[in-house]
Amino acid sequence: MGRYAETFKRRVVARLLPPESASVEDVSREVGVAAQTLERWLSDALSTPARERAWTAPARLEAVIATAAMDEAARSAWCREHGVYPQQLQQWRENATQALAEPEEARASPQQTKQDRRRIRELEREVRRKDRALAETAALLVLSRKLEAVFNNKDKGEAE
Repeated sequence: MGRYAETFKRRVVARLLPPESASVEDVSREVGVAAQTLERWLSDALSTPARERAWTAPARLEAVIATAAMDEAARSAWCREHGVYPQQLQQWRENATQALAEPEEARASPQQTKQDRRRIRELEREVRRKDRALAETAALLVLSRKLEAVFNNKDKGEAE
């Protein structure tokens, strides 16, 4: 009997639940898990209250898109039907808007990217140089301790 991670189970069950609502047979073929196992996972998921179920990112985006053109009453009805608070839906919409806005602002210019690559090469070169210096220092320390040990043993042998 195979054991599956909770995250894997949640992802598979999320595909079986709305809004995607994929068939158990299709998902079973895709993920390689027996249909009976998927049905058991689905029944376990449905036994938990709808508000506690995790929505995947694509499902949240789909919900935001589906409810974007709805008026307040239709949106509230949709939320009741799918077990989502209207505030959650609004938060998902804000998160999606923010995520779409960030990449444009966060992108570095080609010149900045080139400067970053040059700086990385310089830092890597400096790290290699310091590693070699550290290895040389460690070798010298070991040799000096060995030399000291050899001369101390000779001095002790002559003194006795």
